[in-house]
Amino acid sequence: MAYEIRTYGDPVLKSQAAPVTDINGKVARLVDDMFLTLRESDSGLALAAPQIGVQKQIVVWDIDDEQRTIINPQIVESDGEWVYSEGCLSIPDLYVDILRPDRVLVRGLDLDGNEVEFEVNELMGRMFQHEIDHLNGVLMFDRMPSDRRKAALSEYRQMQESTGPVEPRHLPL
Repeated sequence: MAYEIRTYGDPVLKSQAAPVTDINGKVARLVDDMFLTLRESDSGLALAAPQIGVQKQIVVWDIDDEQRTIINPQIVESDGEWVYSEGCLSIPDLYVDILRPDRVLVRGLDLDGNEVEFEVNELMGRMFQHEIDHLNGVLMFDRMPSDRRKAALSEYRQMQESTGPVEPRHLPL
């Protein structure tokens, strides 16, 4: 079953998710539902469990027709810098330039409980950092300097108050 994606202002998005201690059928069903929710979003690349109100450290992604899952992911190394325009299913239609490390090394578990490791950069590196932030109760607004954060929050509120269709907006660095 597809879940409703929680949006900015929902307190679940600001809470830290708990590690998964038992990878079982319930977790596998949740992952299937997360993929369904992601597909129905039409615009997302990845989804963290807190975005659907489940406080567990689970991330799914579908990039280049490859569906993958990581459980209890952690960034163990990072380097470089890269500015990229980020969007978020929980902050719809707003894209902001954010500076993050370019390369990350991420470790976690797959659905069989095996340790997995991804050394990635650019878009994949950005995806992991963004989704792991969700597991820690951090949103893209929290990654912005205070003046830009205020402007982005103001823009987002205006978009939410709009009565007609909202065009996606981009706030440069």
